[in-house]
Amino acid sequence: MFRKILIANRGEIALRVICACKELGIKTVAVYSEADRHSLHVRFADEAICIGPAKSSRSYLDIPSVISAAEITNVDGVHPGYGFLSENADFAEVCELSGIKFIGPKPEVIRQMGSKQRARTIIESAGIPILRGSRGVLNSAEEALSLADEIGYPVMLKAAEGGGGRGMRIARCESELPALVAQAQSEAAAAFSCGDVYLEKLIEAPRHIEFQFLGDEHGDVEILGERECSIQRRHQKLLEESPSPALSPGLRARTSDRLREAMRSIGYTNAGTVEFLMDENGELYFIEVNARIQVEHPVTEFVTGVDIVKSQLRIAAGEHLDDILPRPISFSGHAIECRINAENPETFAPSPGRITGLNLPCGIGVRVDTAAYTDSVIPPYYDSLVAKLITHGSDRDEAIARMKRALDMFVIEGIHTTIPLHEQILSSDAFVSGRFDTTFLTKLNYNHNHNHPEENHNSEELELSRAAGSLSHD
Repeated sequence: MFRKILIANRGEIALRVICACKELGIKTVAVYSEADRHSLHVRFADEAICIGPAKSSRSYLDIPSVISAAEITNVDGVHPGYGFLSENADFAEVCELSGIKFIGPKPEVIRQMGSKQRARTIIESAGIPILRGSRGVLNSAEEALSLADEIGYPVMLKAAEGGGGRGMRIARCESELPALVAQAQSEAAAAFSCGDVYLEKLIEAPRHIEFQFLGDEHGDVEILGERECSIQRRHQKLLEESPSPALSPGLRARTSDRLREAMRSIGYTNAGTVEFLMDENGELYFIEVNARIQVEHPVTEFVTGVDIVKSQLRIAAGEHLDDILPRPISFSGHAIECRINAENPETFAPSPGRITGLNLPCGIGVRVDTAAYTDSVIPPYYDSLVAKLITHGSDRDEAIARMKRALDMFVIEGIHTTIPLHEQILSSDAFVSGRFDTTFLTKLNYNHNHNHPEENHNSEELELSRAAGSLSHD
């Protein structure tokens, strides 16, 4: 097992890793920017070192600074959390060359999964459906027109590298496609330093479902079930649950078996997630692989009883899945996660500032992952996530009831948060019945202005974060 690791992240995920390390007897080193000097992950780590100013490009995304901190503190491992450098293959490679274990997939696997086209090929070879579309990146608008004519409109253009909704455009007719190809390429180039885009058939009003898995360094892979992630805004998730209300036991089993073989075939190690879209006929189609732990991993931990972060550490230390996980994996009850963001719930404008009052909900079946405390400051430089509120019940109805109760008891003063929006989501007939899709929020009767001039947050930081795969919202 590791002696000491550095956590190359901040906020609640850094605290989450610290908790797992304390239980395993591993010493921790926190890194922090000048804006995070008084953060809880700095306080609760065994050591802490400042790696730069507030801007993430000069701190959390600065590979030489992070590696220097790791070498100065003499750690034997680095946990990247989610976002920032977690899916940066160059960072994983530098860690290896420096004799430091990267607690995540191998660099070559990160590169494979980072290319959506290569990932599509691997997944398709395992017998998992993918959406009809281009076999590689588009070379011209004429190629896009020809392909769209073949598969039929509407079609979606997507960035070949990166995610978070950048470089995505929907074309519903031939006349608008050429201009949208140019727009998608331009946005992809700005966000990911790569203007390559591809085209695929658009599923109208899909559900968004993802499967969590773990792979050890001895060729074994286990699937930990799925999560429903359809409640989202502009491709950013707001609420997740497990299991999905839409998945049949048969489809779950078939998909799990195929994913297990696909991940084995590429030698995937550590934690990962495979994302799908579900069409109106209940068919799943592959979207992408996230080669890291996800924001929403706690719902899977609740229903499986598996500590995914501790599993990551034990896998990276060379242990077998048979020694880490209960076999077979059993599932119990239902779990829901609400992401509490520092945003005005009516406009989605960011709401950084000082928290002047805080009460965290408690009680059976309630978990809060947060780095917030009374008098702490939510800075304007990073993602707006303040807390993750997770509830677990014997069934979905109980999990919803507990979430409503917990939201009512959750008090955050001094800043705006999305708590009121979550309360309305949980009370809507569509959500309670389980009959919803990714268009849910646009149909919810909630007073918010989609054209608010501040809704894009701090654009420079957001672009840098997305470019490094660091958008916390997944």
